[in-house]
Amino acid sequence: QLQASGGGLVQAGDSLRLSCAASGGTFSSYIIHWFRQAPGKEREFVAAISWRSWAYYVDSVKGRFTISRDNAKNTVYLQMNSLKPEDTAVFYCAAKRGSVYGTSVNGMDYWGTGTLVTVSS
Repeated sequence: QLQASGGGLVQAGDSLRLSCAASGGTFSSYIIHWFRQAPGKEREFVAAISWRSWAYYVDSVKGRFTISRDNAKNTVYLQMNSLKPEDTAVFYCAAKRGSVYGTSVNGMDYWGTGTLVTVSS
């Protein structure tokens, strides 16, 4: 089970930290991903992190977002800095078994609830 939290309403240029808390499984067996879905758009890959903290990002967030994980707490974080209005979306965390991250929504094994991030201009 995955539970995302930390969303909110912020202004452009502000920061937010999202959390994804996992329970009920072997956390180390999964690569944890963040996806987002903007109004009227398809859900898209944002970032992923392996058990060993190898991180992957979509180009549009590189240099602004940082994904990290605390394996002792079974929690993954997404630190989002320099937020832009186009970052407005519902953010979802997802888990994929194995050692290869994925960018497709169809490749995920588990999905968490979403958390809404709204960035005003």
